[in-house]
Amino acid sequence: QVQLVESGGGLVQAGESLRLSCVASGAFFRIEAMAWHRQAPGNERELVARITRGGSTNYGDSVKGRFTISNDNAKNTVYLQMSSLKPEDTGVYYCSMNILGISRYTRDYWGQGTQVTVSS
Repeated sequence: QVQLVESGGGLVQAGESLRLSCVASGAFFRIEAMAWHRQAPGNERELVARITRGGSTNYGDSVKGRFTISNDNAKNTVYLQMSSLKPEDTGVYYCSMNILGISRYTRDYWGQGTQVTVSS
């Protein structure tokens, strides 16, 4: 059973930084891509950033230049470094990973989410 566990959320003031982490555990062959998403109250879940196994990245327009996604394939871990945080960055942040399982099929797995609150 594959599980993703996020950590690093919290309450910060505008302009400050936070670093989120997400680690995958369980039996699988390979992680193909990792991503962070967020959902604010009353809003749909949106993609924040994504990174492939090879290191290619893409970001949501609202976080470009402020957030950086990185990964450590050996540790099955993805990070999200968030800088210059704004109140509108507030929400629940979810990690997802596209994983090639032992059944030879790929599927997406999701973490339980971690709350990020940015006060003005």
